[in-house]
Amino acid sequence: MTRPAVFAALLAAGAASAASPAFAAPALLAHQAPLALDPAATAWVLTSTALVLLMTLPGLALFYGGMVRKKNIISVIAQSAAAFAIVSVLWFLVGYSLSFGKGPDAVNGFIGGLQAAFLNGVTMQTAHSLLPGLPELLFVSFQMTFAIITPALIAGAFAERMKFSASLLFFGLWHLIVYAPICHQVWGGGYLGSLGVLDFAGGAVVHVNAGVAGLVCALVLGPRHGFGRDNMAPANLVYSAIGTGLLLVGWLGFNAGSAGAADALAATAAFNTILAAGAAALGWMTIEWFDRKRPTLLGLLSGIVGGLVAITPAAGFVDPKGAFFIGLIAGPACYAGAVWLKHALKYDDSLDAFGVHGIGGIAGALLTGVFATTSVNALSEGASVWKQALGLGGAIVWSAVGTFVVLMICKFTTGLRVTKDQEVEGLDYTQHGEAIH
Repeated sequence: MTRPAVFAALLAAGAASAASPAFAAPALLAHQAPLALDPAATAWVLTSTALVLLMTLPGLALFYGGMVRKKNIISVIAQSAAAFAIVSVLWFLVGYSLSFGKGPDAVNGFIGGLQAAFLNGVTMQTAHSLLPGLPELLFVSFQMTFAIITPALIAGAFAERMKFSASLLFFGLWHLIVYAPICHQVWGGGYLGSLGVLDFAGGAVVHVNAGVAGLVCALVLGPRHGFGRDNMAPANLVYSAIGTGLLLVGWLGFNAGSAGAADALAATAAFNTILAAGAAALGWMTIEWFDRKRPTLLGLLSGIVGGLVAITPAAGFVDPKGAFFIGLIAGPACYAGAVWLKHALKYDDSLDAFGVHGIGGIAGALLTGVFATTSVNALSEGASVWKQALGLGGAIVWSAVGTFVVLMICKFTTGLRVTKDQEVEGLDYTQHGEAIH
């Protein structure tokens, strides 16, 4: 039988099955709705998925890679690549189901169930009930990109001293023990979302979560050898500048894509994202100029990222004036976290995961309660700083405790740190057998 004949036979069989009275669509899972395709929304979220994926590889990889010493550039980029590989597989296996599925009533406020493990029941005809206009596999893909970048952000805190084997185990366990529950609690029908906590695109779920985890990692691992004494200046700020540009572009998908449609809300979120990044960069540069008597490129880049972090929870809840003030406040706040706080407490958050993502995420989440307006989003009704603080408290406690547990598991299995000699020689060669010449 020729190939066209095979296709014709398959089509005929499918048509006959569909016409049969015995044919019935499979039952929907608790979190699902029948797909009511919205082509424009689907096109935009497909684009946004690609943009958010760009944020990890190559955006974050280059941003972090340029900020470490030359002997550790490959190791940091490898950690971003590893986070992508591990989380994408875990998301298919159980991560999506735990984050956005419905669990038993007794635990659903904290974690989803396993009905959709291995994406069982997810078909070309299903949608998640949150966005019935999108094919569910697209919703799965879009949310997967958020899950991928979150643990990759944490790597900035333990850069230049954690074993690669430990980072692999850490990424996998952290995704299951920390990320999936917090994601479910805020976005997947859990108790934080039901309390009215507003998080448009990942202030608590992504940035505060990763920032707090980074702080715990920095405290548990201890400082790099020579911290505060040796020159640990960035190897290549051009890499970091390129990475920042990719992050900025990708963040439009991160925030505007979270509108779930190609509409005015997405346009508002996109503009707010750009404006807040610019305002925060100016805020950081101004404080740095007064404090250190000169503005640095690294400061400008860090300010841009700090503004992007801070506007993330607010992007679809505030108007441009609110976005401007959030960015303007976030720049100095992140500077204080990355420079003054770190130096005062003497912890080694290598690439300022907590200083930028933790402090920026906290500032943005709290300011969402100040600037959220129903003129932009009806869900802003009843927004308050108190509700936002409640949500942050829950996320911070879960992240801190869960991260500590994961680190202890790693410590007593793979071990956490490379040896002193390996650290001095550099992780590129000692962990990967590769080097930049």
